[in-house]
Amino acid sequence: MIVEQTDLPEVLKITPKRHKDSRGFFSETWQSDVLAREAGIEVAFVQDNQSFSMLKGTLRGLHYQSPPAAQDKLVRCGRGRLLDVAVDFRKNSPRFGQWVAVELSFENGAQLFVPKGFLHGFVTLEPDTEILYKCSHGYAPVCDGAVRWDDPDIGISWGLDSPPMLSDKDARAPFLADFDSPFIYEA
Repeated sequence: MIVEQTDLPEVLKITPKRHKDSRGFFSETWQSDVLAREAGIEVAFVQDNQSFSMLKGTLRGLHYQSPPAAQDKLVRCGRGRLLDVAVDFRKNSPRFGQWVAVELSFENGAQLFVPKGFLHGFVTLEPDTEILYKCSHGYAPVCDGAVRWDDPDIGISWGLDSPPMLSDKDARAPFLADFDSPFIYEA
């Protein structure tokens, strides 16, 4: 596996090796012992999620789950192509409000590790895009939260050429300045 730091050092791009032959390929997308040793990622994933978006420009996010149900996530693209985004959401972090975006596709096989304390969102870059992600905690509705995808204090460059397709939840999400983050930066 190739592990690369992003501009937010805790958010990692992980690209598993693909073993190809005339039939296709095989890839190990998660190896806890290797990633603990090589990248310091020690996570017990308890839930796998799948999201499918029929249309290009479907935007989901920016989401988080607050403690005690905060989630580490490992995101990959099973089909199509997406721009995956993580935003530092930890109070007192020197990078609070800063974001990183990585293109994930079936072709590139890349994954994004998004730790607790970071907002997460994505936009589909092609129709019929499938997103697969592991979570370190199950979904807890009382801990579910979101921040506006177009918050000017964050300023994410989504690469959209038209307004995105949003859920009601995402369209109504508050701005970063309108509430107190439940996460605290620990140096």
